[in-house]
Amino acid sequence: MIRHPAATPAAPTLVIAHGLYGSGRNWGVIARRLADRREVVAVDMRNHGDSPRAQSHTYPEMAADLAEVIESLGAPVDLLGHSMGGKAAMQLALTRPELIRRLVVADIAPVAYDHDQTRHVDAMKALDLSAISTRAEADTALAAGVPDPALRAFFLQSLDFRSQPPRWKLNLDVLKDQMPHIVGWPGTNRRFEGPALFLTGAESHYVRPEHRETIRALFPRSRFAKIPGAGHWLHAEAPRAFEETVRVYLEA
Repeated sequence: MIRHPAATPAAPTLVIAHGLYGSGRNWGVIARRLADRREVVAVDMRNHGDSPRAQSHTYPEMAADLAEVIESLGAPVDLLGHSMGGKAAMQLALTRPELIRRLVVADIAPVAYDHDQTRHVDAMKALDLSAISTRAEADTALAAGVPDPALRAFFLQSLDFRSQPPRWKLNLDVLKDQMPHIVGWPGTNRRFEGPALFLTGAESHYVRPEHRETIRALFPRSRFAKIPGAGHWLHAEAPRAFEETVRVYLEA
């Protein structure tokens, strides 16, 4: 995990849980800016970044990982999760509510989705890393399977060029094998009575109107907000608007 201490802490610690194929490093700028009044801790989820590798990748397990981090920091904390990290954060809030003061869920709902992200694993595994020495070479090679340059740039943040040859800091085989769990939802039937903000990209289709009844049943104090002009990667596409919305909500 990456800790961003506050010079003069005046609010609870904020823990950030990233999404699939990400890392705590992806949140560096936002985390540093939010650390003006509180410590911000950006974790690497299991099978990502520098966190331990495991053969399973379920939301109860990811929630337990987050609980261990939060207990080491001193609960309760504010918890922000994006996409996969948002589902892990919701699972933790529903099962260990005493650990969380306020919850922010970025562009995901507590439902099972029918999309499949394994094509990105296949694209990353298709790279001949022995023939790559620079980020530009990796970007060119990855373009065949990932045409979106912004998505390539995001994936390449998890390619470690300090290693020779470079290596993915993602447990790609397990993530592919566990994809049904990742796009799914464990169906936890509990309630989190604390404040919860569901923050979405206005151009994203991950949190649809028909999901709101389910969200409110599990999170009765939920509020909803949208970032104009942003899609699923709202924190990367509109970082200042995202950051300000989170700040206002946590300090309300």
